[in-house]
Amino acid sequence: MKALFTTTLVLAMLAIICTSDKSLAQSGTLTVYANGPTIDQVISNDATNGIQKHAVYQLVSRDTTYLLDATITLKSGVSIVGVKDPVTGKLPCIEADILTSGQIPGIFFTLTGQGTRVTLKNLYLLGIAPNRANNTGSGQGVQVSADSISLTIDNCVFDYMAQFEIGYSSNWNNFYITNSVFRNGVDVASAYYVPELLRSQNYNGAWSTDTININNNTLIGIAMGPVVTTGITHYFNFSHNDVLLSTKSPLWSEQVVNATIDNNIFYDTYATGVTHTEYAGGWDEIRPPRIPAIISLTGLDSTKAAMLLGHARNSSADSLAAEALRKVEIKNNVYFWSTTLTNWWKTWNDTATTAFDSIYTPVFMNSETQSMFSNTTTWPNFDQSGNQSVDPGFGTTITTDALNGTDTTYGVGLLAYIAAVRGGQGTTQSYAYQKTIVGTNADWTPIWPLPERNALVYSNQTLKTGATDGTAIGDTNFSASITAVESIPTTIPNKFELYNAYPNPFNPSTNIKFNLAQNGNVSLKVYNMVGQLVRTIVDNIYSNKGEHEYNVNMDNLSSGVYFYTLTQGAQTITKKMVLLK
Repeated sequence: MKALFTTTLVLAMLAIICTSDKSLAQSGTLTVYANGPTIDQVISNDATNGIQKHAVYQLVSRDTTYLLDATITLKSGVSIVGVKDPVTGKLPCIEADILTSGQIPGIFFTLTGQGTRVTLKNLYLLGIAPNRANNTGSGQGVQVSADSISLTIDNCVFDYMAQFEIGYSSNWNNFYITNSVFRNGVDVASAYYVPELLRSQNYNGAWSTDTININNNTLIGIAMGPVVTTGITHYFNFSHNDVLLSTKSPLWSEQVVNATIDNNIFYDTYATGVTHTEYAGGWDEIRPPRIPAIISLTGLDSTKAAMLLGHARNSSADSLAAEALRKVEIKNNVYFWSTTLTNWWKTWNDTATTAFDSIYTPVFMNSETQSMFSNTTTWPNFDQSGNQSVDPGFGTTITTDALNGTDTTYGVGLLAYIAAVRGGQGTTQSYAYQKTIVGTNADWTPIWPLPERNALVYSNQTLKTGATDGTAIGDTNFSASITAVESIPTTIPNKFELYNAYPNPFNPSTNIKFNLAQNGNVSLKVYNMVGQLVRTIVDNIYSNKGEHEYNVNMDNLSSGVYFYTLTQGAQTITKKMVLLK
């Protein structure tokens, strides 16, 4: 029966190649305006038994914010898509409201539909209410609370979420986070260890994750950093991101299985370091004690080794077999600590009242992690190269506003914040890079373009072609120019078309380009020769007509022939590409 199904699927794929283009009007979209009920009322009321009536909610207002009075709980798969300004790129904004009780909604979206797919695109999520307060202790953009959910976030801004940007408490989820900015997340009620971009809310490693794909994003002023995940993650890709001004560990993902961490910029990260007391107690480490590091890996514990092997771990030989299956690439990353910060560390350590208060300052990769890359017998598939400490040359406001706190409108500054935390006063302090100040006018919206737009255009010319793919290191949305708007061709082809992948054959990544004749939801997926889905590039995401292009990394797959399929409505095109390793 299985063979019959597989044969049928392969034949269907081949038939798809010959299918003629057909146009089908898109349906299932509800347009939402900001001058009516609150956004949570609109979406929550548009449901039957918790299932949304529409597949797409399109937000079109950019002249005032959409207010959020309560968490939007999504049980079914939907896309919530903003219509950005075609010239400036300005996004519709959803702002946490101040309720009559004086409370502020904690979580914007909670996803509870097992196996569903949810997309957030072209949205500005603001955790600061009209009275300029924020929900300290519980502010969160998205909470994923059911297994096997696929969450896609593209071209969004998460501004001042005081707990997590995205949190999850479930298994085998998929996260695709691209082209977004996560700015100013500091929870003064919890000192300096939250929030993060993506956090598994289980510190014992019980929750496992299928895919984490974080590409072309900027994180600035986010306290702990990008990712905290302690369970098995089948595929982890963190590439072309800027991470600036974090207080604690940027990547707390020590037992990743298939991981690519390439072409990122880490600037003034892990700024609090680790005190000698914290070092002895194993602060922020699964296998303590360790010097604080941007990249910190460990061997698999017995539970995770068994999961990777698919059977119980019976001996040390099984552990070695599990380690041999891991594949980790760390290439062409840039890390830098400014003189302002390193001088502060030196002064602090020179004047520390006790040895236990002095700070272990961070490194890019601690010695334990380096030894794993050196041990090719145990870890034959670990590869690191091209990582360097060099100043990218960001704008001066990065230092003056966020580090020194020269404008106290935005907080005390990172250095004063660290001093307060180390002095036991961290629950009353905050820091930020040009924190959003909410205006009093009814039609107020956040500053656009983002205040960091120019400051993140770095001056180091070598880095602008220094990535493994020949592009700029870091978030390519910021690195090369000050234009944040997608280029729009003067003439847009009116044909539904999928182009040949290039390069083809390829190793390990290729580019896939397609054109849409009309707006609507689109999917782009890759299958192997027997019809099995091996990579989801775009999953039912609302997209504007015109040309789109994606870089697809297939480093964890074996050499062979693959098919990539583009689908919009009733239209489908499939083409072939070859991976040669």
